[in-house]
Amino acid sequence: MRTRFRCLVAAGLVAAATLLFVPGAARTAPERPTSVLGDDFLWGVAASGFQSEGQSPDSNWTRYIEANPGWDRLGDSVDFRDRFRSDIALAKDLGVKVFRIGVEWARLEPQPGVWDQAAFDYYDQVVDAIMAAGMRPMLTLDHWVYPGWEADRGGWSNPDMVGDWLTNMRKVVDHFATRNPIWVTINEPVAYIVHEVTLSGTDADEMLHRVAQAHNTIYDYIHQVQPNALVTSNVGYVAGAESQVNGPLMDLIGQKLDFIGIDYYFGYEPPNLAATSPTPTGMWDLPVHPEGIYFALQHYSQRFPGKPLWIVENGIPTQNGTPRPDGYTRSQHLQDTIYWLQRAKSDGMNVIGYNYWSLTDNYEWSSYTPRFGLYTVNASTDPTLTRTPTDAVATYRAIITNDGVPPNYLPSHQPADCNLIDPPASCTTPVTAP
Repeated sequence: MRTRFRCLVAAGLVAAATLLFVPGAARTAPERPTSVLGDDFLWGVAASGFQSEGQSPDSNWTRYIEANPGWDRLGDSVDFRDRFRSDIALAKDLGVKVFRIGVEWARLEPQPGVWDQAAFDYYDQVVDAIMAAGMRPMLTLDHWVYPGWEADRGGWSNPDMVGDWLTNMRKVVDHFATRNPIWVTINEPVAYIVHEVTLSGTDADEMLHRVAQAHNTIYDYIHQVQPNALVTSNVGYVAGAESQVNGPLMDLIGQKLDFIGIDYYFGYEPPNLAATSPTPTGMWDLPVHPEGIYFALQHYSQRFPGKPLWIVENGIPTQNGTPRPDGYTRSQHLQDTIYWLQRAKSDGMNVIGYNYWSLTDNYEWSSYTPRFGLYTVNASTDPTLTRTPTDAVATYRAIITNDGVPPNYLPSHQPADCNLIDPPASCTTPVTAP
């Protein structure tokens, strides 16, 4: 599951303030909010190779699962590998312009220097199907998974890891550059580091610098092969501690990002309040405040003035598809989120795209219980792996058709106390809804 967010928050809060903040002067909503996203806004859906494909080859993550008997078995996940055409058709029906997938190193290079042409053929079919459906592929080079033979060499603890990584990634770039994809080099590097430190004993600082070297080098290579490429490495935003958690990474790679890719999910949980609150039993109990996406975009618009901003992942978890304890529906959350996205753009933030995480439910890094999909899939209990639409499917289709929520839309959930959103910014410069 996406426990990485709680791990990151725990790390970042050491440096974050623990006092409650006094709200400043609020920026009120405009009298007649308008849809400002426009026809050129890049609506998308997101998925991950390992989490969705099934039939997974030997990798660090198949080994982590094997070593943890209490985790859900991966099985064939939601079998995107055999069902990609029908899943791409679902995305086309939504009207999205971008479809994000992962291109799995462990599948392409099952042994050192041995390339599986059938694996390249499979990804050719997927990418071609995305393009034939009128969407642009967004390709993730590394979504936390590397081959088992690389794990035998020590993974990111191995000084030669960067060279091995680049050998594969250059081959992928050479193969797909003519399709003009958007590139994500490494998914949520800091969260990746947290997992590797926990599961394989990797040194955090060592991996940070190797990951940054890998990103910076492949960034330059992509632009040699595909000069007008859009390239990023998306960050998992941590409300209340973003500068502490992802700041060191952005110091190392910030100059080699064509747009800032942001993954936004959860609000802030102050340490002094967490001590008196019930311990969350899963991600569905974590604080969700869609207005926080405004402050995530504000943070990076201030750090990188003028740089394009793209929400590469955003969604809301449920427990096995059941209603959330707070009563928030997937449809409500999506509409409220887009409202705040429009507010950010109308306030001058250069927001160019939004990807919903995810098109279907999938394997959330140890468990099938957390559900994020627009289409829900009972991977553990339904052998047919039927894609069942949630209430957010029709909502997202309408949002895309209308370039956003209507001018008269009122958020179903008003902004939370500023201390629970993204302090100090959410308290020193709060926003209000109509």
